[in-house]
Amino acid sequence: MPYEWSTFSDPTPQTRLMLWPHRSLPRRGFAAFVLGTFTLITIPLYPLLGTVVLWGLLPFLLMAVGGIWWALEKSYRDARMHEELTIGDTDVHLVRTNPRGDQQKWTCNRYWARLLMHPKGGPVDHYLTLKGSDREVEIGAFLSEDERKVLYGELTDALRPAQVS
Repeated sequence: MPYEWSTFSDPTPQTRLMLWPHRSLPRRGFAAFVLGTFTLITIPLYPLLGTVVLWGLLPFLLMAVGGIWWALEKSYRDARMHEELTIGDTDVHLVRTNPRGDQQKWTCNRYWARLLMHPKGGPVDHYLTLKGSDREVEIGAFLSEDERKVLYGELTDALRPAQVS
């Protein structure tokens, strides 16, 4: 799962949830894919070695490899986003760091924080939002549908007030 729960006691006990987009292609796979694409795309050029036609085709083939590299690199840049949800005794804080580094912050009293799942009608199926302090913010929209369903149950339990005995 592309998220991780942790607990810590700074001055007070808190629970932290870190979420990030799933990376199905690691950097080594990225390099291997671009190298493999380059290798396969040059196979039709071998019979053309020493001809003028080679120089006519070569720029287009190199642009194709460059386009693949650029698209995959953009995907990596876009995946730099992450969300951090901190649940304390009294407050809930959500910080979303966007791909360009700018942050969006949301804070709410834990008592009023409500987790909502929208099975249909959101940007994605089983869309999760946190509502409180007169605002509703999305959480984990980049997760898969199954991951959002599991996260909903875990977040519901985490937001539930602690039982006092």
